[in-house]
Amino acid sequence: MISEVFLIILFSYILGSIPSGVILAKFFALDDIRKIGSGNTGTTNVLRTGNYSAAALTLILDFSKASLAIYLTQIFNEQLIILSSLFILIGHIFPIWLRFKGGKGFASYLGIVFMINFYLFSFIALIWIFIFLVIRISSLSALISSFSSILLTYFLFNSDELLIFILTLIIYISHYENIKRLVNGTEKKIK
Repeated sequence: MISEVFLIILFSYILGSIPSGVILAKFFALDDIRKIGSGNTGTTNVLRTGNYSAAALTLILDFSKASLAIYLTQIFNEQLIILSSLFILIGHIFPIWLRFKGGKGFASYLGIVFMINFYLFSFIALIWIFIFLVIRISSLSALISSFSSILLTYFLFNSDELLIFILTLIIYISHYENIKRLVNGTEKKIK
């Protein structure tokens, strides 16, 4: 059992830490996304380069790496999904390849939720889209939609409440600086 736990932790962390945004920025010959905007490696910062294709692919890859890790964990040992989910997000936010400075984890969060409960994922995605289209602030959209996942899980869907709570807590911790800017009214909109 200890070897299984170690394998899932290692696999989930390594897969989660693949820096999709940095790889795609190089592929599309964009500026180093770690030196623009927030300095993060996720979809929103890639979007700030103005290359919508690179941003869309970053979203897809960050979503897919998380979905793949959960899918393989479900096959290998379903009891380790919480552990796998935790280390996917830790890998994405603190990737070993980039001196532990990655993205905020929301795309990977969506990939995890997609594998756990498709209906919950659908609601969260729709909430994110609606809020983003209205206010144009990616971080606030992520924070509201991830928080809604706790409420939806509790009142509507039969999902692991502890897992959703832990994942949402990680998203809030990773968005700490964004929360401060939102409170101060200095968080930038995506045009």
